[in-house]
Amino acid sequence: MKEAIEFALANNSSIKNAELDIDASRYKKKEITGMGLPQISSSFDVKDYEKLPTQLLPGEFFGAPPGTYIPVQFGVKYNATGSIQASQIVFNSDYIVALQSSKSFLELSEKNYQRSQIETKATITKAYYTALVSKERLKLLQANVDRLKKLVEDTKLLNTNGFVEKIDVTRVTVAYNNLLSEKEKIDRLVGLTESVLKFQMGMEIKSQINLTDSLHLDNIPVFDISTSSELNYKNRIEYSLLESQQRLNELDVKRGKLRYLPSIFLYGNYSAQAQRNEFDFFDASKKWYPIGIIGGTVNLPLFDGFQNHYRLQQSKVNLMKTVNNMNNLKNAIDLEIETSKSSLLNALNTLNIQKTNIELAKEVYDVAKKKYEQGSGSSIEVMNAETALKEAQTNYYNALYEYFTAKVDYEKATGVIK
Repeated sequence: MKEAIEFALANNSSIKNAELDIDASRYKKKEITGMGLPQISSSFDVKDYEKLPTQLLPGEFFGAPPGTYIPVQFGVKYNATGSIQASQIVFNSDYIVALQSSKSFLELSEKNYQRSQIETKATITKAYYTALVSKERLKLLQANVDRLKKLVEDTKLLNTNGFVEKIDVTRVTVAYNNLLSEKEKIDRLVGLTESVLKFQMGMEIKSQINLTDSLHLDNIPVFDISTSSELNYKNRIEYSLLESQQRLNELDVKRGKLRYLPSIFLYGNYSAQAQRNEFDFFDASKKWYPIGIIGGTVNLPLFDGFQNHYRLQQSKVNLMKTVNNMNNLKNAIDLEIETSKSSLLNALNTLNIQKTNIELAKEVYDVAKKKYEQGSGSSIEVMNAETALKEAQTNYYNALYEYFTAKVDYEKATGVIK
């Protein structure tokens, strides 16, 4: 089982996607960090004026009567501007909170990955036990088939020697054929449970799998509830996820409060312009005219129609909802532990009873078969004992499956599975 879980942790698609979510969160964190670094860009702009801009100048400048305007065109055909711009955040509350939130989002994705691991471990454990119990049940059925086959042969011999009637041969043969049919069903069930296990592991369905663990009636690992430690809610990944969500909600509240503070930015621009009547901007002998600017911007919110106030109230409401969810989850965890503990105790009790029933049914069958062979018993008595034994075996393996399932549920509820 250990190898099956390790394989699933490396190949299960849900876990792979959870790992990718962690990578995406890391990249997002780096992206947000980059917003606080200097932002530098460049541009180059070229204009070809097919028609130069026209402006109207007062006619008095040219000796014309007052109130008249003379159209005049200024400029040259080609204009080019090359520039480099840089900006830097000095203080911006949204950036500060976004940077803190990115760390919490990364933590959240890591916890989601842990939750996927826990779910996968629990699922694989149940699927493995299902396949293992089915496989062991098939072995026991095969032993029953072999035993009943021997009984058919013995009954035929007794009939030949005149000790039993033909109807006795028919009766045990029918029982034998029915058992063969049941064995074929369980055989197909074993293949199906193994396919389910392979699917949960992320293994190709067509590939072969070998269950190396085995179950023996006298060697079933029994879980001692009395040794289980008291639950710390933080051991449950669901509670830990809500703690991360609470931190994100708190950061949303913080963002709303800090938005009343000013934002400060620095910027700079260096550019060069050239104006030509010919397209000769790459002629080094021609002059370019530089322009340099350094400045700063301070944005101070004064009134936004109370938008930020109501956004802040929404953030506070979301925070309160998360706190309520955490309290509700505590109660849900307590109930889950109580329910799973009760189910485990019931399953363990049923398992012990069914184990005893198998031993008793086997004794009854052996006695009935011995009496039948000695001529003091009937084939009906043997068949009834065989049916009772088979039913006891079926009940035992059903109880065994219920026990393993309840054990996994209890370990998951108490946070043992990590």
